[in-house]
Amino acid sequence: MTLTTIAVAIAIAVGLAGIIVPVLPGSVLVLGAILVWALEVGTNTAWVVFGIAATFLVGGTVVKYAVPGRRLKTTGVPNTTLLLGAVVGIVGFFVIPVVGLFVGFVGGVYAAERVRVGAAEAWPSTKHALKAVGLSILIELVAGMLAAATWVVGAFVA
Repeated sequence: MTLTTIAVAIAIAVGLAGIIVPVLPGSVLVLGAILVWALEVGTNTAWVVFGIAATFLVGGTVVKYAVPGRRLKTTGVPNTTLLLGAVVGIVGFFVIPVVGLFVGFVGGVYAAERVRVGAAEAWPSTKHALKAVGLSILIELVAGMLAAATWVVGAFVA
């Protein structure tokens, strides 16, 4: 096992953690790590592994936006609500260390929905938005895990 392989494994693990806790660009880290490994190894097998991993990650990215977005449209939660939640979440990230991103996102979505639909319907809309975000994270995590598993198999074969 080379130093590059160990560094790539660590970068993939950090990328997967970045998918769960959206502070780091998780999928990009996983893909970048596998690209570095493919460049280092340089065999056809390494490039096939990279191609398969890239397909999983790109496909996961497309699905992570399409499926939850469609669910939000059916429940009536607009994209502007999610945008405001993301902006307040980013502010919260800097104001409250560690948990500020989550607190800010939930607070921003709730505030936007309270203004849009009133106090009575704000919390159910917020729950729909949170479920959609959770589904999005799950989809991206599955894609990242498939890419990581592909790399593990490729690392032993190459």
